[in-house]
Amino acid sequence: MKRIRVRWRGGTTSRSGGGRERAGAGVRPGPPRWPRLLLRLGLALALVAGLAVVGLRVVAERYDRAVVKERLLDESARRKRTDLDGPLNYLLVGTDRWRSGSAADRRSDSILIVHVPAGGREAFLVSVPRDLLVAIPATAGYGGGQDKINAAYEHGGGGLPGSRLLSATLARLTGIRFDGAALIDFSGFRQVIDLLGGVRMCVDTQVRSIHTDRVFTPGCQRMDGGTALDFVRQRYDLPNGDYDRQTHQQQLLRAVLDRAGETSLRTNPVKLDRVIRAVGDSLTVDTNGVPLEDLVIALRDLPADALRGLQVPSRPQTIGQVSYVVLDDGGGGLFEAVRTTRVPEWARANPRWVTRL
Repeated sequence: MKRIRVRWRGGTTSRSGGGRERAGAGVRPGPPRWPRLLLRLGLALALVAGLAVVGLRVVAERYDRAVVKERLLDESARRKRTDLDGPLNYLLVGTDRWRSGSAADRRSDSILIVHVPAGGREAFLVSVPRDLLVAIPATAGYGGGQDKINAAYEHGGGGLPGSRLLSATLARLTGIRFDGAALIDFSGFRQVIDLLGGVRMCVDTQVRSIHTDRVFTPGCQRMDGGTALDFVRQRYDLPNGDYDRQTHQQQLLRAVLDRAGETSLRTNPVKLDRVIRAVGDSLTVDTNGVPLEDLVIALRDLPADALRGLQVPSRPQTIGQVSYVVLDDGGGGLFEAVRTTRVPEWARANPRWVTRL
């Protein structure tokens, strides 16, 4: 069975395979659409609902025709291949300021590498610290230099060119090439959570939101979309700062998948349609021209409880009165493990950097 990988095509407006491709750099896209990389947050809703393979293809084909595909990956960050056999690596970039016109608002809020070992039975979410000190390559309007990795999105101009510069920066740092990417608009993702009836999140440490007047008290609780997204953005007053926020972001993805499995979407086609469309409105993807239904079938055996969270071995460090995060020994071998497909072995040998989801 053929496996899919996600890559971005774009640049000019065209139609291919029934899907729409939006103009590339210089044109601000409309509402982001959804990828296969996050197939779990969309089509996986249908997967978890127990649809048969034939049903999956029908649903996938229907929504693939509406998917907007963009060129999110820089060519230097792409892995050249034409099938989904073997391990897969995807790049997820999250921001709740996709539509902002302010350059100051063009930094990515979260950066994750999704590694799926061969066989598609488990997946690892690797959170990249947003304050990680890296060398950002030169691009149009930016001469290159040392900065925090989330600034690469800003230096690229945000949106599609920002995603390309961020992917090029990450590929240079890690040596990892990606099979696809997705840009997530967290402000739009709020509706997905609300349509699912909220998600169950567990708070370990009391924290007051710096964005609202909410106070999150310890204990497991059902959160609506706005509350959950507010919670996973907090990092101040948490024992481990941004590392705790990375954990909460990973836990939110798991919670959404768990909730999708509990919701009777299979017997409620109207609700399923609304959820999938909401996912589509919060995502922009780079599919590399691979049929969406192939990815759905390839990853149909990947349940929510097969997600594993990892953090990059690193530590905070102040340099010139600026707070950064620097790698421990080049990332403690994690990036090499991704390149050599030995992530499960690395996780067992480095429990300190494994997140409990």
